[in-house]
Amino acid sequence: MGQEIELKLDLAPQAAADFLASDLAASEPFILERRATYFDTPDADLRAAGFSLRIRNDAQGRVQIVKAVGASAASLFARPKWEQNVEGDKPVLDDTTPLKTFLGRRAEALEPLFEVVVERRRWSLAWEDARIEVALDRGDIVVGERRTPVCEIELELVEGPPSALFSYARTLDRVAPLRLGVLSKAERGYRLLGAAVRAVKAEPVALTPDMSVPGAFRIIADGCLKQFRLNEMLLEGGGEEAVHQARVALRRLRSALWVFKAVLEDDAFGHMKDELKWLAGALGEVRDLDVLIRRCKDEALRKVLADARETAFRAAAADLESPRARALMLDFADWLACGAWHGLVSARETREQPVSEFAASALDRLRRKVKKGGRDLVDLDDDARHEVRKDAKKLRYAAEFFGSLFDRKRQKRRHGRFLAALEPLQDQLGALNDAAAMPELLARLGLADDARKAFPSNAIDSRRDVIKAAADAHDALVDTKRFWR
Repeated sequence: MGQEIELKLDLAPQAAADFLASDLAASEPFILERRATYFDTPDADLRAAGFSLRIRNDAQGRVQIVKAVGASAASLFARPKWEQNVEGDKPVLDDTTPLKTFLGRRAEALEPLFEVVVERRRWSLAWEDARIEVALDRGDIVVGERRTPVCEIELELVEGPPSALFSYARTLDRVAPLRLGVLSKAERGYRLLGAAVRAVKAEPVALTPDMSVPGAFRIIADGCLKQFRLNEMLLEGGGEEAVHQARVALRRLRSALWVFKAVLEDDAFGHMKDELKWLAGALGEVRDLDVLIRRCKDEALRKVLADARETAFRAAAADLESPRARALMLDFADWLACGAWHGLVSARETREQPVSEFAASALDRLRRKVKKGGRDLVDLDDDARHEVRKDAKKLRYAAEFFGSLFDRKRQKRRHGRFLAALEPLQDQLGALNDAAAMPELLARLGLADDARKAFPSNAIDSRRDVIKAAADAHDALVDTKRFWR
């Protein structure tokens, strides 16, 4: 078994051509035509267990490769890997990998699912204090008549510090604009097997009590980064749901920074927090206009709003494609994997705390904020209710982050009830926030006089009822038993 540490980078075909024409690719590469067949059972048992199995065929022969994918990473892919030479196109399952024991009789059901056909250009170079293997892959993933293009660079660490991978990636980005890669070729193949998706929701967070506090944060943050990048890839079509889920991913990530602040506050923490706030804001007006368009009852005004939405979307897309946004993704992934926060002396006690205790304390703190902030909710002004709404969202995300740590039967029941109690509070506070923000947005668009005519069913006319429903939902949440105690 070996250990593979990679940084994946997605780039457009023109960017790949720019890289090949640059000084960074000045030396002659080693070129291979590669065809790899991926295998699994009809029930995708390997994928469900976090393994991939492929047989690669190139000029160097046939090699069977098993990887333990584990938790999906959006920063570094660090995975155990088992390789062996094979004679034919049928997997060989023996005691050199975990698959024989794991699959048992199900091994007989293994079948080829998809192929990856690429030209690989590979360079080996010294960079700073490391040796890096740079591989440019261009080709296709093929499932029957369906195919999706591959154009990516893999940076594999041969020796030295992982931070060198990010340093090289930044230099590369100045020559050939690139994006942080979050999917392995195996994951992309499985996605091609399924139905097309318009948006990607957050995956469940799998934490265990034996994890460290920093380890838990990395898993949570990796999941948020992956959700954002997957939805960013889907934004080209301008879909409302992809915009929404991209913003959800950034909100979840910013909430995770708040929850884990005690162990993260190194010199880069404030910059990361501010840049993520900027990136979330880039999509904010698009999302606000989506809400207005959905509620608007006047066809002529809907057309005006749709035009405004198109303009806002173009501006958001430009922000997401900017060097600033690309740098943020690389900088955050670097900070997540190699940042100074990992060794902060001031945070040592919290960092070494059992993760279940850390989670329970964080949930208690957030619950107290929501309980105190929502007291006398009927009498609060819009700004104060907005703060309660933000705290309730943080509590919701924290409950989702840490739910797997409290997995006894009673705790699972309480976890479901707690999330169910949070939902109506968030819905009612969200309706109030939309109603409060709508006049300002309409005024900015020069449409202030159209508010009541175009939005007869908005929360303005039923404000008292919505506030009362929010107050009732708050009281019900406070009475709901905590799943972490």
